[in-house]
Amino acid sequence: MNNFLKKSFSAKISLSLLILSLPLFLASVGVLFVQTRRIVRDQSVERANGTLYTTMQLLKRYLITAETATNSNSWLVEESLNHDSLWAFSQRIVWMNPYLGGCSISMEPDVMDANTKPYSVYTGRNGKGLQTVVGKECERVDAIKYKIPRYLKKPCWEVYYNPTDTLTYTLDGMVAAYHKPLYDTAKKRFAGIISTDLSMNLLSEKISKIKPYPHSYFMILDEDGRYLIHPDSTRLMNKTIFSGMSPDTDADIIALGHEMTQGATGRMNIKIDGENALVCYQPVPGTTWTLAVVCPDRDILKGYTQLTRIVTLLLLVGFFITALTCHRVAKRSMRPLKRMLKKVNEITNGNLEVHIGKSNRTDIIGELQNSYSKMLSSLNFYMGSVRYTTEQTEKRNKELEKATEKVQEADRQKTKFIQSMTHQVRTPLNIIMGFAQVLNAEANHKQPVITPEEIRKIANTMYKNSKYLNRMMLMLYDSSDTGKEAMKSTPIDEMVNPNEMCHNIIDFVHKTYSNEPIAFKSELPAKFYIKANELKLKYSVAEMVLNALRHSDGKNILMEIRLVDEHVQFIVQDTGKGIAANDQERIFKFFDKVDDFTEGLGLGLPLIKMHTEQMGGKFWLDSNYTEGCRFILEIAL
Repeated sequence: MNNFLKKSFSAKISLSLLILSLPLFLASVGVLFVQTRRIVRDQSVERANGTLYTTMQLLKRYLITAETATNSNSWLVEESLNHDSLWAFSQRIVWMNPYLGGCSISMEPDVMDANTKPYSVYTGRNGKGLQTVVGKECERVDAIKYKIPRYLKKPCWEVYYNPTDTLTYTLDGMVAAYHKPLYDTAKKRFAGIISTDLSMNLLSEKISKIKPYPHSYFMILDEDGRYLIHPDSTRLMNKTIFSGMSPDTDADIIALGHEMTQGATGRMNIKIDGENALVCYQPVPGTTWTLAVVCPDRDILKGYTQLTRIVTLLLLVGFFITALTCHRVAKRSMRPLKRMLKKVNEITNGNLEVHIGKSNRTDIIGELQNSYSKMLSSLNFYMGSVRYTTEQTEKRNKELEKATEKVQEADRQKTKFIQSMTHQVRTPLNIIMGFAQVLNAEANHKQPVITPEEIRKIANTMYKNSKYLNRMMLMLYDSSDTGKEAMKSTPIDEMVNPNEMCHNIIDFVHKTYSNEPIAFKSELPAKFYIKANELKLKYSVAEMVLNALRHSDGKNILMEIRLVDEHVQFIVQDTGKGIAANDQERIFKFFDKVDDFTEGLGLGLPLIKMHTEQMGGKFWLDSNYTEGCRFILEIAL
């Protein structure tokens, strides 16, 4: 067998893969079992607590019904301590509350005249109707349940056992009664007790219909550990949870009993009635009882047991698949020989770029691979130097191509700028020169031909165009290296009134460039000041307005000043065609225009951004505005 494993390469791989995969597979299955059991346990607790909460709400509804019926009528009884009233209130309480089994009103002997007034009144259900009795017979039936509330003199719940008697309409068996003391308001003393009865058999029947699992059940214990509700009726009132329990063998049940009798809330995993179970418990508000739900493990882990069988089957199938996979992997392990042969053929055909790495294997494949690796190492050394030289040459060529493209682009931009500059300068110069000739000719005429009004218009036009040329020269200076350095040294802590500055800008634009209306809104007080360079800020905001006039329909232009957090925003918006999304980055580059046929040198927006950033602010295009363009210049306070 050892000789076979040494000689057979595929057998070694098969055995190695099987040894490696089997422990991992078993470990993963074990982790799956543990995690699944934990998840099942957690889900069972959630399910049991949810059912316990639902049952508690049902139980509270019955208890609150009795308490409400008693409390809402007790003060009326105290106001009317007479025979007819006691009779009427007793019947009324039972008639209006179908869940109640009976109601009794018992008075102290000296509260009413014993010769003409009843000592006690009891109303119970007799089939579908009601029946009321008074006097000694009622007293004999219900006298025990008055002892505790008469002593405590405060409302309380009491559970007692009522045996079958001659009054067939009274509740038989376990009865839960809510007692409330009555007081004679006129004499200010204890007068008697009003009680309402609930059948514990009815409560047990209603509660037993709610089950989180097929074999689960509910039980209720009082403060002494007595069973008030339990599927085993022999335990009711006769036994406690501690009855017959040994601290050595039943410590968990005793611990559960102490938790429940102390009114605690929680859950425990115990062995009860001979089987393991989950018990979730919670005190019943307003009483000394505790409600608990018992969920046997055989129900909780039923799905887990089925899963165990399925996983066991999957384990066997997985082992078979693993063995089959190992066999196939072993066969595939011989494929490196084919790849090696392919590489050797490529080398034979002159392809020396083939890489064959060294192998640590001691079998024939490892030795063959190492032999070819040594053969190629010297060739690859020389080929590497040739490859490196070629790559460096290609890299330098690409760099030269990029440099050439940049030179060509710079030359194109230069030509484009000169053309644009020539056009932008020629137009105002031609206008100035033309009007200068007109004025010169007018001066040579003996009689005036041009009216004074026309002369004023000509002078105004020449002034505007000269201002345009001056503005263009200033923009070129600011965009130059000299201008940029000069602007860095200008102060940025001058006190500027934004409202006054914007009004001056609007007046300047109207006098110099256009009479189109410009709306203005401001959130700032009239005497509000900020720190900035007044010349830079005024130029930047004015350029924003002029940009809106040139590149929009010239209407609906709005200049607005907002106070946002600790910044002042100057906003200029128009209703023009706007700027395409792919051009929104270009507009802030020097000498770059979106449309070559529009006026300007491509300097306005870049200079605004440069000046704003030198003052510590920000300038951007609001991309959320889609009805034209909206530019925002922001300066910190």
